[in-house]
Amino acid sequence: MAKIEKLRGVAFLAFPEMKNLLSSELAERFGYGKIVESATISGMSFDSFGSSSWYGDLLYCPDFNMDFFKEADNTLPYWARTVMVEPFLLHFDSIGEAANELKNIQRNWAPYQYQLFRRASLIQEKLPYINLKVRKFPVNIPNSPIGLYTLLDDKTILASAVTNSPLPAGTIQFEEDHENPPSRAYLKIQESLSLYHSFFGVDFPKEGDKCFEAGACPGGWTWVLRQLGADVLAVDRAELAPSLMADEHVKFMAHDAFTLKPEEVCDILGCEQIDWLLSDVICYPERLFEWIKTWRESGRAKNIICTIKMQGAINWQLISEFAAIPNSKIVHLNYNKHELTIMIKN
Repeated sequence: MAKIEKLRGVAFLAFPEMKNLLSSELAERFGYGKIVESATISGMSFDSFGSSSWYGDLLYCPDFNMDFFKEADNTLPYWARTVMVEPFLLHFDSIGEAANELKNIQRNWAPYQYQLFRRASLIQEKLPYINLKVRKFPVNIPNSPIGLYTLLDDKTILASAVTNSPLPAGTIQFEEDHENPPSRAYLKIQESLSLYHSFFGVDFPKEGDKCFEAGACPGGWTWVLRQLGADVLAVDRAELAPSLMADEHVKFMAHDAFTLKPEEVCDILGCEQIDWLLSDVICYPERLFEWIKTWRESGRAKNIICTIKMQGAINWQLISEFAAIPNSKIVHLNYNKHELTIMIKN
């Protein structure tokens, strides 16, 4: 007979290959305690461990509570793709029993699995359908709540019906175009625009929209904007891919984009206010912060998406200043590396 055991704390699902960054963020930003590599659950309650433990990319933190959350900019860890807010253990005897118990709690569940893959697939097949496949851009992200579960052994599930992401296991992946985009950076702006639409209810860039992209070479972000029909002022020291350089809806300038004043950019694009301000420039975060401040104070940009590139150790005080910008959202994208992305509805 199935049994549910409520747990203390929360569990964080790290982005792939980001376990060390999540651990360091918990320690440096939240002051959260000791983390061990693994723990056994055989013959005892999972909740009996005093320190945090990894299960694949999933980190269960029994002593993490909302006090840590409230003291750190009201945002949960950036390096976690989703957070299991109300974790519990489900002890079960059969695959059907496990699926039925999850369905009795709520409709939508997504798996994260680091072992027992076949057994997890059989459970998922008995749950209501959700789309776990790669998506074709542009994508509307649903607002429906979605739970997360993982098999700890063949008769024990760690799960939470409440998570902080509407995406299955906190991840979105796109169908990749290996021929046309000038670089793989196009995936970052596809993900960013999808999340921006979800966060702020703003339409995707469209025909007639005016966009200014700083540090555009070789043109991955510009390529996506042109696929959507927008006009782009692309600024960098080096030229874009030839197809974009020949595009009449792309204006290229060989220049330091951060030295262009907002009114100069608007004059070039023939508008009073640009629709999208974008940057994937490799620069010190301090310089990016000042550039964003200049544009916000000018009132010349409606929507802003910028990559915050980390230069060595993360300056959490500076990140908190980014997070304090009104109408902003900071995320780590599935397609980010050692960097964060800030989105601002100005």
